[in-house]
Amino acid sequence: MKLKAFGICAALAAVVLTGVPGFAQQAQAPAKPENCPPEGFSGGFTKGCPQRQFAYPADIAAMMAAVPEKPYVAPQKLRRVLVVGRAVGWVHTSIPLAAKMVEYLGDKTGAWMTTITYDAAAITPENLKQYDAVFLASTTGAFLDDPNDKDVTELRKRALLDFVKGGKGLAGVHAATDCYHSRKPGATPDAAPILSGTWPEFNEMIGGYFKSHWNYPTLITAKIDDPASPLNVMYPARGYDIIDETYTFAQDSFTRKRVHVLTSVNYAKMSPDDKAKEPANTKRTDGDYAISYIQRVGNGRVFYESHGHDEKVYFQRPYVAHVLAGIQYALGDLKADDSPSEK
Repeated sequence: MKLKAFGICAALAAVVLTGVPGFAQQAQAPAKPENCPPEGFSGGFTKGCPQRQFAYPADIAAMMAAVPEKPYVAPQKLRRVLVVGRAVGWVHTSIPLAAKMVEYLGDKTGAWMTTITYDAAAITPENLKQYDAVFLASTTGAFLDDPNDKDVTELRKRALLDFVKGGKGLAGVHAATDCYHSRKPGATPDAAPILSGTWPEFNEMIGGYFKSHWNYPTLITAKIDDPASPLNVMYPARGYDIIDETYTFAQDSFTRKRVHVLTSVNYAKMSPDDKAKEPANTKRTDGDYAISYIQRVGNGRVFYESHGHDEKVYFQRPYVAHVLAGIQYALGDLKADDSPSEK
């Protein structure tokens, strides 16, 4: 069991998240293990502890100050977004804040209406008919699985795939790519795990699967791969610096031949010490570390942004604006070149 903490928020009052009508909330959490963090813990992640489903008021206030006043384009019609916050692996404390960010983005700009759920039972063909996009707020592990019913699991998986391929949208941040992968047999415990995807259609749809990360707080210099994209107008062409936990993807799971890269790690500007932190046995040989990208999947659209580990990231205006643009792209309202970066 590992715990990371980088600051405790003073405000402890709960903010109630919107549920999904007609669906039960996530099953009652097991008894809290003794090594779970105290109330008010934020800025990291836990495992095996009850998942908090509310964001702290002070974090919400700081996030709201970063929300743009208007959308990038007017929505073509009334849009609805379903935010899924269920995590069954590592559970990020920033999940409830990511969910509230999506809600406030939609409310303030008028770009969409939001429903927030922590219940995988919301992913059914019938329920998804009312939504235009699904947003994955740092979901981890087999977040759609029902361990007691294989048929229900397959129904949920097929519903999400058909939803996107049929012309709807999928957006996700940070641990949305830390899903449906496992350690390959024979990997030694003392080395970084060699992972393989366990749901290839999802792994491809979200763009890749997690293999490692530079720990928070690591300063990362990002470059703008497509300065002409309307999803990048909030960034200076020279790039930007960010302090967060930056994910990297298994080399055989991510490729520019499938996705259109928006931003990526400026690897040439990374210090030798930080480069050396990447496990040697899983190190990418191409120095290609995408941060955000979009792609077409069937008739649908997918947006992903790898940052969003720490609550403080959601206080940054360019990051929040980038997510706004990404969701509007996934909804089909914001048009952008989404052809693969490498032909």
